[in-house]
Amino acid sequence: MTPIRAKSTGKNQGRSQGSGLCPTARLAVAGTVLCMAGLMAGGAQAECELKLGIIGTLSGPAAQWGAALKGAVELVAAEANAGGGLPVGGEKCRVTTTAFDGKYTAEGAAAGANAMVSQGVKFIIGPIGSPEMTGLKPIATRNNLLVMGNGYAKNAIGPQWPLVFHNGPGPSGWADPIVKVAKEKFGIKKVVIVAPNDQGGTDIASVDAAAYKRNGIEAIEEYYQRGTSNFAPIITRLINMKPDAIDTASSPPGDTGTMVKQLRQAGFEGPIGHLGGPGTDEIARIAGGMDVLKTFYWYEPIVLDDKVQQMAVAYKKAFNAERPENNLFFQWVGAARMVTKAITKAGTITDTQKVAEALRTLPVEDPDLGQGMWIGQDFFGINQELSFPFGIGTIIDGKMQPVAKQPAATGK
Repeated sequence: MTPIRAKSTGKNQGRSQGSGLCPTARLAVAGTVLCMAGLMAGGAQAECELKLGIIGTLSGPAAQWGAALKGAVELVAAEANAGGGLPVGGEKCRVTTTAFDGKYTAEGAAAGANAMVSQGVKFIIGPIGSPEMTGLKPIATRNNLLVMGNGYAKNAIGPQWPLVFHNGPGPSGWADPIVKVAKEKFGIKKVVIVAPNDQGGTDIASVDAAAYKRNGIEAIEEYYQRGTSNFAPIITRLINMKPDAIDTASSPPGDTGTMVKQLRQAGFEGPIGHLGGPGTDEIARIAGGMDVLKTFYWYEPIVLDDKVQQMAVAYKKAFNAERPENNLFFQWVGAARMVTKAITKAGTITDTQKVAEALRTLPVEDPDLGQGMWIGQDFFGINQELSFPFGIGTIIDGKMQPVAKQPAATGK
């Protein structure tokens, strides 16, 4: 029988819906389009339904990150449904998804969490950044939601949130090796780190700054209001500090592309870093091309070898479309797969405590990403951070260099 493909609605207005293998009915409930009916591969009706909630920024300068998250979870749902459903306690459960635009704010993510609770969702994949994690965690804790989120804040996870897991290491895991490479390649002695003036910027920039300082580089932090559209005054301040390099840290791709363009127009010739979330292609597009980036270095969460690219192949097969552009897609697929494996191991779609216990005991491995490890104890006080091999990206004289693969960060 021809596999049934999952479908996703087109627009995101606060909430949006994507489902694993749901070809027929759509029902609008409280503004959210929920997948309520579907055929299992082989034609049998599912006896249970696992709802995966997606909370992440689906609009604004960081929307590319949210699209990667949403597409990844929809793929994992489709993979499970293609096999007749996710095995759970002797039966197979149809996997559906429902998405909410957290707008990269604490308030947006809190609203999303409350919406998920009202829909009976127990498992959240996301959110994207630290502000959203800040808004989500209290509601998730009160309602026993299991969260596999992302955010580079210093308190992204911790013992006080035992049901909150991290989809990949923050700068505490990978900033130091990237700084070492940048210092060696570009001879950096002084860097200015620029980021938004909320927790999604300050926590990351301060950890990045510590990494530069450990490597003998003078580091100055500079912040701007999230939502800024006129970067000219900021660019002037940055250049007047006379740094060898400027690191845009966790600034969204849209903001980073604008700053890079204006820095080059203002005559800055030094290397520019992005030791935060990925998005180099989008940054280059906004800046005006690789020639404008000129000399650039960044954190790449996944190195795209032939094996990893199988995720993109699977996405195109399931949805007849190219996978989301941002490479966080691959990291989110691995994280969502870990959650569904834990649900299968625990044998329940309702007991999140039991699923969390199962998740902690699972080896960190993925058929496409390879072997990884659990980390986080040293920095966060809890070993609930996934770590797979990552990459260091560089552009030199406007030419993309091969991404240098690094072993999984240990968090030490």
